[in-house]
Amino acid sequence: MSFGQPGGNPYGEQPQNPQQPGYPAYPQAPQGIPPQQGYGYPQQQPGYPQQGYGYPQQPGYGARPELAHWGLRVGSFLLDGLIIAGPMYALIGIAAAMGSDTAAGAVVTLIGVLYAIGMGFYQLYLEGSTGQTTGKKVVGTRVLREADGSTLGFGMAFVRRLAHIVDGLPCYLGYLWPLWDDKKQTFADKMCSTLVVRAQ
Repeated sequence: MSFGQPGGNPYGEQPQNPQQPGYPAYPQAPQGIPPQQGYGYPQQQPGYPQQGYGYPQQPGYGARPELAHWGLRVGSFLLDGLIIAGPMYALIGIAAAMGSDTAAGAVVTLIGVLYAIGMGFYQLYLEGSTGQTTGKKVVGTRVLREADGSTLGFGMAFVRRLAHIVDGLPCYLGYLWPLWDDKKQTFADKMCSTLVVRAQ
């Protein structure tokens, strides 16, 4: 006797096989994912911000890294300047001692200038591909995109270097801006959406 229940079950209990016709299928865990307590699986809730500034999407950046303070930025700037300009001025001094109006002096001067140009572009390549010039590597800082924590690439590193001209125009105010800015950014950083952080 069925008492009006499908399948002849007199107590109204649902059958163990949820795939029988007439019965809703029970939720199944996605293949390869162990079942969890409760009904369904947690998903990201809209309206809840993630920690950091986009960095959780990047391997190794679970949250925004510590921002580099102004002293570290000045230290890396001075080291890079010494690496680029130091040998050039040394060669120019040698050329002056040899006689800058002589052919040998002119060649030594040219070598110094070419060295500075070549080293400058090489430092931009390092900064774009790894986030670190030689000076930044020594002091332990890195420049990254604010949106996702990725490296800049050579093109954006070059644009950011040009944007530093704006930092120097109003009495070098842009270079001092990281002293009180929440994100410790120069004007160039704000224009290019970059952050200088402690290397991890």
